[in-house]
Amino acid sequence: MNLMGLPSSANQGTTFRPKKRKTHPSESKLEKPIITTLGSGNLREAVKLPPGEDINEWLAYHTVDFYNQVNVLYATLKEFCTPITCPIMNAGLYEYRWADGVAIKKPITVSAPEYVEYLMNWTETLIDNEAIFPKKPGVPFPTNFKDFVKQILKRFFRVYAHIYRCHFKKIVDFKEEAHLNTCFKHFVLFISEFQLIAEAELAPLKDLVETILNP
Repeated sequence: MNLMGLPSSANQGTTFRPKKRKTHPSESKLEKPIITTLGSGNLREAVKLPPGEDINEWLAYHTVDFYNQVNVLYATLKEFCTPITCPIMNAGLYEYRWADGVAIKKPITVSAPEYVEYLMNWTETLIDNEAIFPKKPGVPFPTNFKDFVKQILKRFFRVYAHIYRCHFKKIVDFKEEAHLNTCFKHFVLFISEFQLIAEAELAPLKDLVETILNP
């Protein structure tokens, strides 16, 4: 086990690529309320836009944070989520195909690990693109920035759905269900606060999502 309480394999392999968003000086101001509210367990307050902060900066900060969280969570399962055990990326009856609109324009059927690898590479490319995620002070976000965030987070949800539907027993075996649930609760409260994922997309985990939003 490492210091995060996760199996050491979580830091191995090509899927886990933690990123830190180096950007505007205001980022330090963003971290303080997040750390404070997360520390108190008040996730509903943690997702709210702090007074006077830029909404796009807030969305960007959390998108990178969720990227790292999903990377760590999925990395713990790489030994058990393989093209053999999970030949089709799915969440129960829901199948997820991959397309990025550039290299792969027509959706293709892929295994779960292939889907996650495509997703993380695609997301990393977007985050590293300063025309989409600007890193220099004074450089504005694109007018359609929220659309990029919606697309990224919709696909992160699919990874959560796959983990819950197909690998939750392993998460319990690792005694990491509390960590998974906290990460997912944070994610759900954030997407709800800013209306980032359509309700229909949440169907695979509808009951869990409703429990989080209406405890």
